[in-house]
Amino acid sequence: MEQFSGWTLNAIRADSPMMTWMEERRFDWVPAAHSAMTHLMRGVSFAVITDREREWFAEYLVNMLNKSETKRPLLPIFNARDLLPHLDRAGSDDADLVRNMLSIAFSDRFTFWYIGRGDDVRAQTPKKYADSFLWLMDEEAPNGFFMRSADHLLDVKLMHLARLFDKTIDAVMFGELSL
Repeated sequence: MEQFSGWTLNAIRADSPMMTWMEERRFDWVPAAHSAMTHLMRGVSFAVITDREREWFAEYLVNMLNKSETKRPLLPIFNARDLLPHLDRAGSDDADLVRNMLSIAFSDRFTFWYIGRGDDVRAQTPKKYADSFLWLMDEEAPNGFFMRSADHLLDVKLMHLARLFDKTIDAVMFGELSL
């Protein structure tokens, strides 16, 4: 984990000066990102779920991580809204039904990646499972990265995190960083 933390610090410093906010937050980021990266490298699929305000970000994230000009394989990261169009109606009572359906579709090799407010109805299913990768606004959780929804730079910070995650994938896949 120390190598992961050191690599993350160097990646943050090598990026734009606007990433300095992340230097102090890397200790919150590293455990969650390390866990997610371990899942991804083991072939686990990620079902990206966002609150309504960040639906644009789910599209951005999936497209950015699987852009055609990348020199790596396509990643099993997809927008859950593509498979679950009625996700808004899947509250905590339906979390097991959603997970069961995805378990069948992905042979139990998937996890949730949630980005948004912790009190949103869409957060209930991912928050129920310890292996979810959570970027939560206004709520802290184990294996999560906490952000404030009132931050006027939130959208920019989300794009920074996506870029950092993308760089981390490359570093792991191309042997620059080992898990």
